[in-house]
Amino acid sequence: MDFDAKTFTLGEQLTPEQKAYFDQYGFIHFKNFISKETVEAFKNEAHRVEKEWLEAGIDKMNGIPLKFGKDEKGNPMIQRLCFLSQHSAILHEYLQDPRLKALLTLIPNNANRIGEDEKDGLVFNHYVNADNSKFSQMGWHTDSPRDLFLGQKILKMLNVGTHLDDCPMENGGLRVLPGTHKLSKMKVLFLKKQFIDHNPDKNEVGLNIEAGDLTVHDGDLWHRVEVCPFTGEKSRRRVMYFPIVQGKYQPKDEKSKTPFYHKLGKLVVK
Repeated sequence: MDFDAKTFTLGEQLTPEQKAYFDQYGFIHFKNFISKETVEAFKNEAHRVEKEWLEAGIDKMNGIPLKFGKDEKGNPMIQRLCFLSQHSAILHEYLQDPRLKALLTLIPNNANRIGEDEKDGLVFNHYVNADNSKFSQMGWHTDSPRDLFLGQKILKMLNVGTHLDDCPMENGGLRVLPGTHKLSKMKVLFLKKQFIDHNPDKNEVGLNIEAGDLTVHDGDLWHRVEVCPFTGEKSRRRVMYFPIVQGKYQPKDEKSKTPFYHKLGKLVVK
């Protein structure tokens, strides 16, 4: 597919151009969604919660396993936290931003909502390319197969990313295959080997992301996270994701069981 690279500004209502762009490519990139001061506040909040969970020995939240690694000094760190806004008043308030609610209109209405306490809630991903890191990249995948593992019909969903570090295209980061959200369900599931395939694709598109940017991608869109060619501090990428979901309300709490796909992931995801 011919790709027309554009960035946008998000207000309290989407423009016809923004809706058409997302419908065509399956993702959209909004610049300067939050200020640099807010970026720092969000990073501080994420690391505050991380410290509390490490001290408390927490390894799951609402049934979802956390992903652990080590920092450059060999100290333990959490590289993937979930349901973060349930533990931060600042981040809970962020999810009430009316501009974020405008994104609900990107997919057909079916009780569309921000999934603060569904799926994995607000996730904080902390990528770093270092010897001790266990989270430096993510293979090609779509977000839809989780519903199948749970014995549910695949419904439309969105993943909304708030980027907290600069990540120019040459530093790796998010890669997408524009238009693949319109493939058949078989290709949504099996176009590539989910999470295992890290190979570049001739049709993939990388993004020039700055701290404070917002990205949105369709759950059926094939995407991956490319490893940074640099190591240490220059490779650090922190991003928060939350889902926009549809259908029956399915909250998770401390009694929720660990979904099977997380157990399977330990066997197949490197």
